[in-house]
Amino acid sequence: MTHYFTDNRDLPSNERELRISFLGREYTFVTDIGVFSKNELDEGSAILLEAVQSLDISGSVLDLGCGYGPIGIITASMTPQCQVTMSDVNPRAVELAVKNCIHNGVQVQCLVSDGFEKIDNSFDVILTNPPIRAGKRVIYRLFEDACAHLNKEGVLLVVIRRKQGAESALAKLQEIFGNGETILRKRGYWILKAVRTDTDIDK
Repeated sequence: MTHYFTDNRDLPSNERELRISFLGREYTFVTDIGVFSKNELDEGSAILLEAVQSLDISGSVLDLGCGYGPIGIITASMTPQCQVTMSDVNPRAVELAVKNCIHNGVQVQCLVSDGFEKIDNSFDVILTNPPIRAGKRVIYRLFEDACAHLNKEGVLLVVIRRKQGAESALAKLQEIFGNGETILRKRGYWILKAVRTDTDIDK
């Protein structure tokens, strides 16, 4: 079976335009078959973006598992002080993300990477709406690798539905980072936050 978190360029293409309104700004995205939430901005991503806008973030930001780019592009638009990178294992999604950066007038680096396989640098903030269907082993590995790719005091923000394992994901973050908290609960979604500390860096 072909999933949105795989290389699925062999699927037929049927691009469509999607208009999204967020905090009074309008965005236009091109989506296609085989990418996550191609018909709308999914609720989890919208709630993650709300949490991001409530925080005072700056510096380098990675949208991990970006899909066609709404989280990274809206973050880049709303926080121009940030340098945003977007990555996804799905080449079709990254191709769309590149188009959508142009459509929305933002400068964002986009790259194809299976997790952190092609990512060498570190970040001040990592954002992710993880591929739940990939399973806990894959997601928890992303958490571990995210910790390794954060700068000192760097922040990981994750959105997960409670019924899809938010509580166990929080426990895993606390195990990896030595800290972790839920900063927002909304409509069944939890926004989890973990910070890389000196202790983490010395591991």
